[in-house]
Formats: sequence, C-alpha cells, structure tokens
Amino acid sequence: MPDQSLQKKHQLMLERLSNRHQTRLETRKVDSLDSSTSAFLSRFNDSKNSITSHLQTTTDPSRLPDISASISTLEKLVAENSYSLPSYEVRSSLKTISDLKQNLENLSAQLIPKKKFAFKNKPTKTQTQIRQNDVISEPNETKPTSNFPVRESPGFRDKQNQVFFRDFKGSEIGEFTLAGLDSCEVRLLGCVNALFVNKLKGCKIYAGPVTGSILIEEVEDCVLVLASHQIRIHFAKSCDFYLRVRSRPIIEDCNGIRFGPYCLKYEGIEEDLEAAGLSEETGNWGNVDDCKWLRAVQSPNWSVLPEDERLGTVDLADLGCVNVAS
Repeated sequence: MPDQSLQKKHQLMLERLSNRHQTRLETRKVDSLDSSTSAFLSRFNDSKNSITSHLQTTTDPSRLPDISASISTLEKLVAENSYSLPSYEVRSSLKTISDLKQNLENLSAQLIPKKKFAFKNKPTKTQTQIRQNDVISEPNETKPTSNFPVRESPGFRDKQNQVFFRDFKGSEIGEFTLAGLDSCEVRLLGCVNALFVNKLKGCKIYAGPVTGSILIEEVEDCVLVLASHQIRIHFAKSCDFYLRVRSRPIIEDCNGIRFGPYCLKYEGIEEDLEAAGLSEETGNWGNVDDCKWLRAVQSPNWSVLPEDERLGTVDLADLGCVNVAS
C-alpha cells in the first residue's frame, strides 16, 4: 500500500508539471503571434499613413503611378502575412487598401479629369514578336479598368471550345496568362512563377504548382484546380475552386463561389509541389478572406464544397495530353 500511495503522488506530480509546461508553451505561442501581429500592424500603419499623406498633398499627376505602386506593395504585404494574422486583421487591412484605391481614383479624376487613371493595355505584340506557342489577343479598347496589371506574358487568349496543354518543365517561362477563354479546357504541367487569369467563362483549368502568386479576375461558371503561395480572386461568379495555398485565399466582389482541396495528379507532381514549397496541405483552401465582408459571421459569398459534390482525383494521364492545342 505505501508503494501504491507513493506512486500515485508521483504520478500526480508529473501531471502537474506536464500541465504547467503545456501552459508555458501555449503562453509563448500566443506571445509570439501577438508579437508577429504587432510587427505587421506597425509596418502596415506606417505605409498607410505615408500613402494617405501623399494622397492629401499630391498635386502633380506624374506622382500618381508612384502612389499606385505603394498601394500595391502594401497589398502584397497583407498577402504575405495573411497566413499568420487573425482573420479580422486581414479583413480590416484589405478594407483599408480598398479605401486607399478609391481615394487614389478620386484624386486621379481631379488631377486628370479627361482621362481616368488606371492600368491600361499595352500595344499588342506583332506576330513576328510572338513565340510559336503563344496565343495573343487583338487589342480591345473597350475593356473595363482592371485591378490587376495587364501582362504580355506567354499564354492562351481569346479562344472558344478548345483544349490547351502546356508543359513548363525545362522551360524558362516566368509568367503565364489565361484570358478571354470561353468553354475551354486548360491543362498546365510543371511549375511557373506566376499565373494571371482574366475573363473566363465555362472553362476548366487544371494547373500544376505556381511558386508565387495567382491573380484571378472576372471568371464565371468555371472549375479551377490550382496550387500557389498566394491566390487573389476578383469578380468571380458561380465557380468551384480546388486549391492548395500557403496563405488564405482572398476574394473581393465575388458570389456563389465554392472551395475544395487540390485534387490534381500527373507524373512528377509530387516533385513539382516539393520544388514550389507546396508539398504540405495547410487546409487554407477553406480559410477564405472576403475583404468586402467585415462581419464576424460567415460571408454569404463563398462556401465549402460538400464532399459528395467535389471532384475526385483529376489525373491528367486519364484526360490525355496529346493532340490538343499548345
């Protein structure tokens, strides 16, 4: 009996020590998160105050691009830190950026009343400048102002009812663009640094890992299977996104969009995910920040795909990657 009593006391002592140690670890974790958030807010507020000051004092139209670049840098800071910030701070920061953009637009209208400041299309390359695999769109002067920069990168543009395949393995392509596609299917293998998606309708996009960012604007009735460090989505309607992403996906002015886990498969994809720093499933595909929804309740603009409605594994070997446009 004395031995059993002694063992019981010893066990209780070990449990108390274990609980105390766990409490210390949790306290340190909270302190670390608080410190990280404080450092971010300090940088964010300094940049915001500087931009606000320029917006209030600038009278020279030539300074507008510099202010726009500063806002873009601030937006990138939020995206890079979104995975470690409380959800409210992310939404609040994105709302501040949205307000700064609106103030810049108002200032631009005052300083350049006949020409509203915005990102504009650059002249389209001539056919002699286009590499063999690129598909380039014709100039379109009626395109609406875009929140994303217009790119002249290689890509697939302005096509209907076609299937496209591109293998980035061994290539030196840094950026790739999908724009103006209707009822098309796109299969992208290997890694690329950045992917820009604009004006897609009724399309299916299956893409290997992107080592940087994916920017998406004006997509409707599409299915997109994507992996990236950062994903931002503007003006998406009735689309399903299957994602693997390091930081929280950010949406703005979207409705009826749903999210599920990345489900793409092709030979060598595990190596590509490893090379892109995306081998780990973070679960962030379901942690979406709607920067136009600041309430504590769930945004009505997006939802998680029910399991019985999700795609199964999409194996590009089963779809076939030959005899298609490239």
